Amino acid sequence: MKEYAIIVAGGKGTRMNNVTSKQFIEVAGLPILMHTINAFVAYSSEVQIILVLPPDELEIWKALCVKFNYQVPVTIATGGDSRFQSVRNGLAKINDTEGLVAIHDGVRPLVGKDIIGASYHLAAVHKSAVAAVRLKESIRITNQDTTKAVDRSDYRLIQTPQTFDLAMIKAAYDIKEEASLTDDASVAERAGHKISLFEGSYANIKITTPEDLIIAEALIKE
Repeated sequence: MKEYAIIVAGGKGTRMNNVTSKQFIEVAGLPILMHTINAFVAYSSEVQIILVLPPDELEIWKALCVKFNYQVPVTIATGGDSRFQSVRNGLAKINDTEGLVAIHDGVRPLVGKDIIGASYHLAAVHKSAVAAVRLKESIRITNQDTTKAVDRSDYRLIQTPQTFDLAMIKAAYDIKEEASLTDDASVAERAGHKISLFEGSYANIKITTPEDLIIAEALIKE
């Protein structure tokens, strides 16, 4: 089955206190987004990559490709006003009706090729494969001025890639957009599909804050 990857890169640098959109911040000699794309290329050069960017950042990406002599072939899709719309625009760039598609955050550059490979292999069997990790710390649920301990073993932290049968996820994204649909698994679930989780990696961090940049640089250099 053909393997596709939609890399969604629409975040801003607000929590970074940085005017540069976070996917373009340089870490260990390359913009974060290039590290992320390279992770999929390391898994397989046959994966067809669709890069979803905000319309006002297409020229920035082109300039960075020239600056870093970056020649990995990608198909560009224009992002929408929400992640839901951006993913749907990315899916529209895939003309095939059969295959597997991994949907991944542009600011998760530390995803390993073993995680990527597992997501495709499991999605081929179960129709979905969503990376997740167990909680390390105790958690409590809060309700106004009261709190209550809950069993952390009942919960998972959800990551990307979130990989699906192509026809299934395309059809799922035909549903009406709602604010509660915060990731692709929630879209597929709302459309009536069962979601299969697999073990992700604690190294597969989403770069969101300045502290994450320090961690990412250390792990990339390692």
